[in-house]
Amino acid sequence: MHEVSLIQALFDAADRAIEPHPSAAVRVLKVRVGELAGVQGELLRTAFELCRIERGYGDAELVLVDEGARWRCRDCGTELPADAVRRCALCGGEGRLSAGGELVLDRVELDVVEE
Repeated sequence: MHEVSLIQALFDAADRAIEPHPSAAVRVLKVRVGELAGVQGELLRTAFELCRIERGYGDAELVLVDEGARWRCRDCGTELPADAVRRCALCGGEGRLSAGGELVLDRVELDVVEE
């Protein structure tokens, strides 16, 4: 299950994000999951539950936000309809994936203890 390695990478990114706040506790990891990212949300949640305690994220919550695939013309930049053939109706250019193919750590929410 490659979702475990993805969760470990998300924890690593969150660790870097909270370095300036050593006494902070992570409350929420908000992750955008692209429709074409090749990631199954339920498996990602399972991996999170399996790994969060040992990584020090015991009380953290994983929030997954599904992102649909979006396509844009390579030549003129026009956004293409999701159900369209991957050719631009304006210029005939080839479509390229502009969103929905990635897994992104969007936000890390913290409880910061004032010292």
